[in-house]
Amino acid sequence: MKAAHFIELCDQRRIPLLFLQNISGFMVGRDYEAAGIAKHGAKMVTAVACARVPKLTVVIGGSYGAGNYSMCGRAYSPRFLWMWPNARISVMGGEQAASVLATVRADQSAASGKKFTEAEQEAFKAPIREQYEQQGNPYYSTARLWDDGVIDPADTRTVLGLALGICANAPLEPVSYGVFRM
Repeated sequence: MKAAHFIELCDQRRIPLLFLQNISGFMVGRDYEAAGIAKHGAKMVTAVACARVPKLTVVIGGSYGAGNYSMCGRAYSPRFLWMWPNARISVMGGEQAASVLATVRADQSAASGKKFTEAEQEAFKAPIREQYEQQGNPYYSTARLWDDGVIDPADTRTVLGLALGICANAPLEPVSYGVFRM
C-alpha cells in the first residue's frame, strides 16, 4: 500500500519513476492470501498502470511473475527498460516451473498406474530448466527488441541521466486513476 501511495504522489507532483527490479514475484500461500496480498498487489499494479509520469525500469536481478508487473515490467510500457547482464526474466524460475510440471506428470502417471521414477523426473525437468535459462537470459530478450538493451552496471547512472533528460522534454497527459480503495 505504501508503494501505491508513493507512485500516486510522484505522479501528482510530476516526478519520474525509476524501478530497479530484483523481485521473485508475490508471495503465495494461504497466509499471504489471507493477509491481502492480492488486494495490495492490485493497488500497486493499478497505480503503476495509471501513472502518467515517465517510468524507467532496470532489471538488475531476477524479475518473476506478478512482481514484474507491479514493478513496471514490459507489459506496462515503461519509457525505457534495460537489463543488466546477470538479470533473468520470466513468469517463474526454471526450477519452480520444472517442479510444477513434474508434479503434474507424476500425478498423471500415478492415475494411469505407472511409476514416475526419480531418473525419469530428472530427465523430464532438465530440458524445462534449460529452456527457462535460455529464454530468461537478457540477451534473448534484447535480441527480440523486447527491451532497450543490456547495459553495463557501471554505466547505469550515465544511461539513466540521459534517459531522464530525454523524458523531461515529453509532454505529460492528465492524471486519471481508476477507482480503488486504500
